[in-house]
Amino acid sequence: MQRNMYTRITIVLFIIGLMIAVQYNTMQKPAERDTRDIWAIREELAQEKQRHSTLLAEIRSLQEVVGRYEQSEKVNQQAALTETFNRLKLQAGLTEVKGPGVILRVEPAAELIAMGYEIKEISPDLLTQLLNELFKNDATSVSIDGNRVVQTTAIRDINGRTTVNSLPLSSPPFAIYVGTSDFKAAQKMYNSLQASTFIDSFYLDNYKLVIEEPIEHLQIPAFDQPLTNDYLAEVKKGD
Repeated sequence: MQRNMYTRITIVLFIIGLMIAVQYNTMQKPAERDTRDIWAIREELAQEKQRHSTLLAEIRSLQEVVGRYEQSEKVNQQAALTETFNRLKLQAGLTEVKGPGVILRVEPAAELIAMGYEIKEISPDLLTQLLNELFKNDATSVSIDGNRVVQTTAIRDINGRTTVNSLPLSSPPFAIYVGTSDFKAAQKMYNSLQASTFIDSFYLDNYKLVIEEPIEHLQIPAFDQPLTNDYLAEVKKGD
């Protein structure tokens, strides 16, 4: 009788001990939680929303094109083709652009010249980084020293000269014209560039990057060189 009682007590104590051990292990190893700052999460959410908005805008644009073609079957197919052709020329940078934007001026740093520093050729890498920053801030069109930037534009060093579209840049000062979709976007770009580190990057190369106030009417020239194409070929009539 006593043995049975001891056996029951042992089983009960074993169960209690097992429960305590499980609870202790749970407290020591809690489930992993997202410890990111709320602002980091909000920033990531904002980026995803921006990507979503961009995709929706592209889909809407393509739907409008399809709608114009469908309607053109009843009205005038030639007019729809001409409109599409002109729009593609605008996107490719083959037409002059007029609208709001910001002007950047690259000038030698006067104080550095006075101290005897040599003003070297501006580096292609610095210009490329600035160009990436401009498009990151929703630039729609850019020209560097009068050279329109398009998809095939190359900024490189040729025989010690920095070139854009294989044309050497003028000696500073020279201007960079940046077009935007509207004046609000130009103001946003201006504020963003003023707060960026690119001004310091140019100063380290003995240059001064001047960012002028946004303007309503900015004229950006068209790309005036032949476009190279390695993938498409013209189809002759009758083929």
